[in-house]
Amino acid sequence: MNPAEGIRHNWPATNRRRQLLAIALPIIGGMTSQNILNLVDAAMVGRLGDTALAAAGIGSFANFMALAVVLGLATGVQAMAARRVGEEKHDETAVPLNAGLILSIVIGIPLSIVLIGAAPWILEWINPDPDVVSEATPYLQIRLAALFAVGMNFAFRGYWSAVHMTWLYLVTLLVMHTINIFLNWVLIFGNLGAPAMGVSGAGLATTLSIYLGTLIYIGLGIRHARDRGFLRRLPSLSMALTQLRVSLPSSMQQLFFSSGMLALMIIIGLIGTRELAAAHVLLTLGLGVILPAIGLGLATATLVGNALGRRNPDDARQWGWESAVFALVIGTVLGLIVVLLSYPILAVFLTDPETRLLALPPLIISGLMIGLDTAGLVIMHALLGAGATGRVMRISIFCQWCLFLPLAFLIGPVLGLGLLGVWVLQAVYRIGQAGWFALAWQKGGWEKIRL
Repeated sequence: MNPAEGIRHNWPATNRRRQLLAIALPIIGGMTSQNILNLVDAAMVGRLGDTALAAAGIGSFANFMALAVVLGLATGVQAMAARRVGEEKHDETAVPLNAGLILSIVIGIPLSIVLIGAAPWILEWINPDPDVVSEATPYLQIRLAALFAVGMNFAFRGYWSAVHMTWLYLVTLLVMHTINIFLNWVLIFGNLGAPAMGVSGAGLATTLSIYLGTLIYIGLGIRHARDRGFLRRLPSLSMALTQLRVSLPSSMQQLFFSSGMLALMIIIGLIGTRELAAAHVLLTLGLGVILPAIGLGLATATLVGNALGRRNPDDARQWGWESAVFALVIGTVLGLIVVLLSYPILAVFLTDPETRLLALPPLIISGLMIGLDTAGLVIMHALLGAGATGRVMRISIFCQWCLFLPLAFLIGPVLGLGLLGVWVLQAVYRIGQAGWFALAWQKGGWEKIRL
């Protein structure tokens, strides 16, 4: 079967596309609002100067690495709750959510206490500038105070995805982000009689909006999931351990991925400052383009889990392939748009003509391969939805840390092939990883995992 025939064979029927998009679109909308919030945050903090913007930047990155430990809890909640939906055990679907909330508190609070104390040393390791570290430290410490609440919020996202109610996730995020922007205006600049807290005010605004989101989620849980066991049934010890077993590899994968992104920026920084500026823009644009893939991937994880709960592994397998093909087509179209508009897009972010020309070939390469990358991300989420989190972790860490990063150091700083050489290697790495995920899906074994 040639590629064109494979796409036609696995193109989802209308009713299946509707099921997929009904779950995915609210997630994509929520993630898009998060990106918009990040841009607004940067614009507000940017008015305080370069030091403040740098402090918020490294503080946010360090916080993201810390969050990776609890973000994986959403994978366990979604995989197990989706199985319960497929098994039609409707009065038990929220029990995995209860387990996720408990694990968020048990893991998140001690971790945040340790990291808050270690924040100055962590930031000094990332950036030696004392002015940046002095502003970034309280910002990071305030953000870390919401670590367990972020874990709880992602546990809710996993649950709403599993029960096909992602619109609740979207509504909650829109409220949170609106409040966050308002509190930024109040706390950063000292409006409405509040003290002008600068960068720390941005951190406090985000933390308060996260706690607000947790309260909203709890209220929505009482309204929509009380009859499904929310806050009514404690998970058994075996369920909690199973959920932890499924969640921890996902957390480790995300931790190593975020650490790998930092390592990549360090490697590119060794090539040159201009290359580092270009890479920052390229990575930011890349994260924006793959939002549809993440939304489709989370939807696929739910549909795979539902099918396995119905004891229909053939349908689960088909969901993986159909969703991947759907993402491949959408990603390819988006990638071609990026290729055609690459120079004007870069002109928005890069004012230096030399830096813009430096970033142009890598952006074109990213646009040409984004379709295959998005398909690979969807298959990865299909494996996660089946509970094969250990397999995903091993593939992801091996490809990034054992192959890509060492070769990137060799090709870039050592052999002098520059940013373009690193970006060509990254395209090979991402396509190769996508192929490995596809082989793992085709090989099977994931259909035998019991949750």
